Formats: sequence, structure tokens, C-alpha cells
Amino acid sequence: MRVLACHSPYGQGGVGQHFAHLVEETRADGELAYYLNAAPHTDDAPATGRRLSAAPFGWLYRWTPLRYSAGWASYVQNDLFDRRVAAGLEGPHERFMGFVGQSLRSFRRAEALGFETLELVAVNSHVDNVRRLHDRAAEDWGVDSSWLNEPHRRKTLAEYERADRIYVHSDYTRQSFLDAGIPASKLERTYLRPHPRFRPAAGRPDDGVFRVVYVGRVDVTKGIPVLLEAFSTLPDPAELTIVGGWPTRKMRRFLAPWIEEHPRIRFAPGDPLLVLQAADVFAHPSYEDGFGYAPMEAMACGVPVVVTEDTGMKEYVTDGVDGYVVPTGDVAALRDRLDHLRRHPMAPFPHSPVA
Repeated sequence: MRVLACHSPYGQGGVGQHFAHLVEETRADGELAYYLNAAPHTDDAPATGRRLSAAPFGWLYRWTPLRYSAGWASYVQNDLFDRRVAAGLEGPHERFMGFVGQSLRSFRRAEALGFETLELVAVNSHVDNVRRLHDRAAEDWGVDSSWLNEPHRRKTLAEYERADRIYVHSDYTRQSFLDAGIPASKLERTYLRPHPRFRPAAGRPDDGVFRVVYVGRVDVTKGIPVLLEAFSTLPDPAELTIVGGWPTRKMRRFLAPWIEEHPRIRFAPGDPLLVLQAADVFAHPSYEDGFGYAPMEAMACGVPVVVTEDTGMKEYVTDGVDGYVVPTGDVAALRDRLDHLRRHPMAPFPHSPVA
């Protein structure tokens, strides 16, 4: 039997969807003992989906310098969750599965309780590769919005060492671990799929507007400045819709002039499905992504995608058929592919990128 833990709410955002996929896969195999999560699935009984939240510590983010640092806020939030999982863990069971950056204390407790196997989910590529690319993004744009700080990096490396098995969800991620010296025998390649609700719409807008969409966290490491610069030079009629929120005041200040000076760029919170179904292209200019749920959801809606070389999604894209892969951080290359798709639209392709 397996116990799973993840701080991201069940089914919400990329990591939450990732977690939900693993929970349901474990449940379908008849191997689910219980899981621990900040917001479990509402249909699960408390004995199965156990709610753990760092809510009592919310004042840390409102009234301390943590609110100015994405790296420290992420580290503290994940470490608090890790401590609560370790305190609430019951066993022994055969396997404990945790996510990177929030599992070291839980691993120690699981070992003490007699769990046989420690499993680690690598949402991103190897942490040293993440650090390198996040540093590059900050250098390119003069804004450091990384969620990864040095204590988080060291903790993640310790988790790699302690884990018996590390789950990777793209060839890109797997290769980054091999390049860092992690033995292939420790890595397990698995496959994720978009939710079936992501499918092409019955009809699409026919007003001549070229619609570019981005869904995800709004920060420098996701390549938002690259996208803004690339889109801003496209001719009318065109619009860019960004579905997501920015995590820091630095990003808010960076985005303010773009919002004020470019009415063709709009921010739309909430469910991305209808926005995706109306899109002409989905842009995913991330400096690093181990997988990429959002571009996969776009492809499931029949929308071509433009992704970078440092994303797991690149292995699902066939240039000129369902999208393009461009060099990471390259404004001109992204602009060229967007403009090409504006002038030469791709026919809808109603399929899921993962069979």
C-alpha cells in the first residue's frame, strides 16, 4: 500500500493535477492507503484524504519579509507542510511518495515507522539545472522571481539521496538527472495526461483576431518577459490573454507598464478552458519546466503550441504539425513562430498528445 503527500491542493494548478493523477492511479491499482494534502478531493472521506494546512502560519506571509521573496516563501511553506506530514504520518505501509522540496522530514519519519520504499516525485528537472536556468532568467531580465533558494536546493539534493526511487515525467527531466550523476536504476519514467474536459470547442471565433494564450504562473522563470516582448511587435488585430497570477511585488512592478501601455494584453483569472478553446496558439516560453500541463491541455483542445527547448513538453511537439520548439529565452525566435502561425494558421487537430 502507498501513502502520498503533496502541499499543492488536489487537482489545482500543474503540481496539484500532477498529484491528483498519481493519487487516482494508485487508487485504481488498489494500492491507496491514504493521502495527505492541503485541500483533498471533496468526495474523499477524511480517513482517505487527510487535510493538512499551514494556514495557522499565514501571518508569516502577511507580516514578515517572506512576502518580498518568492524563494523564501516557497521554502518555508513547503517545509512547514513537510513537518506536518512527518507529525501526522501513520504506518508502516509499503511505500511513501512525496514531492521534491517538501519530503525530507517525511522521509525520515517514514523510515522510522518502517515504510519499505521512499518515492520522490520530480516535478522539475534536476534542481541544479533549475538553478542554472532560473539564474539565466534573472540575468536576462534583471528580475529574480525564482521559487528556488539555496536552502531549498540543499534540501532537494538530500531528498534525491534518500529516495529509493525518483519519478520523472519527461525525457528532458530524466536526462537532467542522468547528467547530474543520478543512476538510471533510481529513475522511473512515467506519463501524465490532460483531464478529458480539455477538448476542442464546437466552434471558434471568426472575427479575424489572432489570439495568443498563456496559462500558468506569471514570473520571469516562466518566460513572461520573453512573451511580452515577442507579442508586442505583432501587427493588429491580435490579443494576448494571460491566465494566471504573479507571485511577488517585483513582478507586479515589472508588469505595471505593460498593462498600462498595451491594451491588447489582458489578464484573465479563473478556468482557462474557454480561453484555450478560442486560442489560435498557446505560448509556453518557460526557462524550465519538467513537464508542462498547460501546453498539453492546449494541444488536447486542438491548439498549436510554441514551447522552449527546456521543457518536458518539447517531446510531444512535432514542428509544423502541432506547434514549434524554440530556443529558451529567445525573443526573436518566439516572435517569428507566432507571426508565422498568424500568417499560416494550423488546422485544428483534435487529439490528446499522450495516447
